[in-house]
Amino acid sequence: MRSDTRKAAPFGAERWLADRISTAWHLLTGRPVSLYAASVLRIGYGLLYLVFLLREFPHRAEIWGPDSPWTPALAQQLFEQTGWRSILTLSDSHAYFELCYVFALVTSALFLLGWRTRVMSVLFAVVVCSFHGRAIFMTDGGDNLVLLMAVYLVLTACGRRWSLDARRARLKAPSADNVPEPARSLFARQLHESRTTLITVVHNCGMFVIAAQVCFLYGSAGLYKVQGASWGGGTALHYVLNLELFRPWPALSHVVDQCTLLVAIAGYLTVLLQVAFPFVLFGRLKYPVLVMLLGMHIGIAVLMGLPLFSGAMIVADAAFLPDRFYTFLPQLCRRAAQGRNSRRSALGPAAGSGTVPPQAGPGTLGSKRGAVRPTPYRCSEHPVIEPGASARTTRSCPSAVDGRDHTRPPTVPADSARGAAGNPYSGDDGGAGGHG
Repeated sequence: MRSDTRKAAPFGAERWLADRISTAWHLLTGRPVSLYAASVLRIGYGLLYLVFLLREFPHRAEIWGPDSPWTPALAQQLFEQTGWRSILTLSDSHAYFELCYVFALVTSALFLLGWRTRVMSVLFAVVVCSFHGRAIFMTDGGDNLVLLMAVYLVLTACGRRWSLDARRARLKAPSADNVPEPARSLFARQLHESRTTLITVVHNCGMFVIAAQVCFLYGSAGLYKVQGASWGGGTALHYVLNLELFRPWPALSHVVDQCTLLVAIAGYLTVLLQVAFPFVLFGRLKYPVLVMLLGMHIGIAVLMGLPLFSGAMIVADAAFLPDRFYTFLPQLCRRAAQGRNSRRSALGPAAGSGTVPPQAGPGTLGSKRGAVRPTPYRCSEHPVIEPGASARTTRSCPSAVDGRDHTRPPTVPADSARGAAGNPYSGDDGGAGGHG
């Protein structure tokens, strides 16, 4: 009995391990994961780098040009030590530099739009690597993460959603359904399946590397902060808010620094979020953590003047949101637009019903040219009484002693040709009715 149990235990462990390996292999080769997240990374980093190049356009010569303090000769010396390369150092001509800058702008825009994404992703990585290596000491640390993500996005299928390539494939799909698929040989089918599997595997590995990079970044930053006495004492953010190089709005930094308790809580919360981030990714707790990290990066961008770094981190955090979140966003926007339109249509007739008086007579329902506007009834002892006024606003004439209701016009005889042809609220000629 015990021998059978001992034999069954290793068999169960082997089966469990085989099932896990099979599940991992199917996850790796079955289908590309996080296609919407990859597209968000493409759009985010393409837009971020395009805005970065446009912002630095007036200062491009001082940062990357031939007249930069970090001269091409110094850059070449650094390249010999690090093995780095840059297309900007191939020539010292100003015209060549301007051509490279325009090329960088066009490449970033096309990569953002997702036009020929496979080629544009490679060119975008070359552009980012070249500009980063040319002036590695001239910019802040935000472009370091953009550089890594640009290289990782080359491995992903980041153009299958929300791109011009996806639109082109969607337009070709109806015409392709009507055309019969040409017969392929066995070798051609196997080659096509192998290519599809290879693209899927490379894409999934690229997304895994991106997620691992962000987790390593947060984890290492949190563990590094734990070792510091200022973070442990809750005073780190106080010193950060008083750094002269990172105070775009000194008055705002001073106001925030006055809230001592909130600054200390924010410091402890920052360390906690960064250390706990890799451990909350597989549960629903990651959503509030991502929201708090979003607030942290917005604070860094505003208070420290590091928009490129904050934007790069916010885009990187978007890789951890599932595809169902991104597919739900357009539906949510459409529902909000429909609800706003329905509220406007509901409020429109209600607001106009009290301002437009009811029209009487056959002329008012026809064309505008034949419409006849009723003439207000006038009493000799009372102000004008509009025919469309309600009972609340119409009062009887105080001088009515003959028992008649002066709020109503006098009755026009049916056999009166002039009264039948004129205004029903008037006398014989469309003027004020007389009973004085």
